[in-house]
Amino acid sequence: MSIGDRLNALDRRQQQTPGVRFVAAVIKKFGDDQGGQLAALISYYGFVSLFPLLLVMVTILGFVLHGDQAEQQKILNGTLGQFPLISEQLKLHSLKGSTAGLVVGIVGSLLAGMGITGATQMAFNRVWAVPFKHRPNFIFSRLRGLGLLAILGTISIISTVAGGFVGTGAHSVLADVTGVVVALLANLALFMAAFKLLTAADLSWRTLLPGVITASILWELLHILGGYYVDHTLKHTEPLYGFFAVVLGLLAWLYIGAQLTMISAEVNVVKARHLWPRSFFSDPLLDADRRALTHSAETEERIHEENVDVTFDGPAEEPDGSHADAPAGPSGQPR
Repeated sequence: MSIGDRLNALDRRQQQTPGVRFVAAVIKKFGDDQGGQLAALISYYGFVSLFPLLLVMVTILGFVLHGDQAEQQKILNGTLGQFPLISEQLKLHSLKGSTAGLVVGIVGSLLAGMGITGATQMAFNRVWAVPFKHRPNFIFSRLRGLGLLAILGTISIISTVAGGFVGTGAHSVLADVTGVVVALLANLALFMAAFKLLTAADLSWRTLLPGVITASILWELLHILGGYYVDHTLKHTEPLYGFFAVVLGLLAWLYIGAQLTMISAEVNVVKARHLWPRSFFSDPLLDADRRALTHSAETEERIHEENVDVTFDGPAEEPDGSHADAPAGPSGQPR
């Protein structure tokens, strides 16, 4: 038996195995939508937004703690003091508030934040195969993103602080459990709002629940691991190597988080539209493959007068090797 035959046999087996075929369909849909590239764009804007946010935070601390050396020392010994560039400045200079720095930081944070919401809207619309002609225009999407930024940003801060609290330092069992519960609740609210509001598709709350639960659990685990990394690795690095640890660690953390978010969104799509089982090879195409490809093609409709029709040669095939009753029509449904 050749390698190709073995791969086809393995593909057939996953199509017929409950649970496995659903997970495989999510992975297949993630690849079809170029989820890795979309996650990279979201993580890029997330990484860029961190620096103006740090500028805002340090500037506010400068106003609040100006002249209070004891409190500034606590900041230096805390998480903020683990960022090499900032920690060195804190050692050499006391914190001082700057109106210009605060304005620049706020403007930069808003621009980067709108970049995050814009990239996420594009990603979720792609996942749900929303045609371009039904998506909000440039101005409306930016205004919508600006409005959502305050809501999602606040919930995200609560989730990150609670998750990081569990992963750093030694706390009582009750404190750790409370931190996990608060972070999970914040994650549930965050992803429910994000999945509902950052797409032009008309979706029910019930439709979004599987992906919301998946994303909340995965993000909580990621927060705990991130806190553990800061507490057990970052604190023990030298300034030069600590700089690379911070930059690479943040990039990796943001990219993994964006990928987990995209995968969780794909869970909702696959379940809602019953896009499983899927074939990992183009021949033969299953009914779910045809419907997924049809939705993907219809995404390219850019004006209301444009309509994309998709047809396939021959009938669709079932996982057991039998043929479906009829080939898929223009909307991906049997004719």
